[in-house]
Amino acid sequence: MAQLILLRHLKSQWNKENRFTGWTDIPLSKEGVASAKEISEKIADFKIDKVYTSPLIRNKETVSLVLKNLGQEDLPVFTDKALNERNYGKLQGLNKDEMKEKYGEEQVKLWRRSYNAAPPGGESLEEVVKRVVPFYKKYIKEDLKKGKNVLVVASHNSLRALIKYIENISDENIINVELPYAGIRKYEFDESLKVKGAESI
Repeated sequence: MAQLILLRHLKSQWNKENRFTGWTDIPLSKEGVASAKEISEKIADFKIDKVYTSPLIRNKETVSLVLKNLGQEDLPVFTDKALNERNYGKLQGLNKDEMKEKYGEEQVKLWRRSYNAAPPGGESLEEVVKRVVPFYKKYIKEDLKKGKNVLVVASHNSLRALIKYIENISDENIINVELPYAGIRKYEFDESLKVKGAESI
C-alpha cells in the first residue's frame, strides 16, 4: 500500500518574527534547525522512495536536514515552484498582529485561511489549489500508483491545498484546517488510491 507524508517546513526566521512570508525566500530560524532531529524521528519508520519540495529555501533546508538526520541523503528530491507557499502580495514582510489591528482579525483570517479571499495583490487558496492539484495528479499520484512512498515538504497553504483535495474538504470547511510548523500528515492508500487511513503525527 502506498503512503504519503506531508511535512510543513520547520520554523523559518519570519515565522519566528510573526511576519507574512509568502514567496519571500527566508531561511529557517535557529529554532527550526534545532528541531530537525526530533521531527525526523517522527518519520524514521517511514520508508521514503521519493521527495518533492518547492524551491523556497525554508523548504529545501528542511528536506536537507531531515534526510541528513535519517541518513537518506541519496534519495531523489524533485523541486517545483507549484509547491510554493501562497503569494501574500502586499502583506509579505508585514507583521501579522499589526495587520490584525489595521484590518481586523476576521479579515486577516479570511486572507490566511479561507478558500476564495485573496490578500491584496496575492493569491487565494483557490488559486493555490489550481497549481498544486494538477502537479499532484501529474507526478505524485503517479508515484503512488506505482506503490512508491512519497514525502512532500512544502509550505502551509500548498499543503492545505493538497489536504483539501485528498480529503475532499469543502470550500467552507477548509478555513478550519491548519498544519503547525513542522506538522506532519500521513496517508495510506489502497490500490485504487482511495484513502485507507489518515493521521497527524
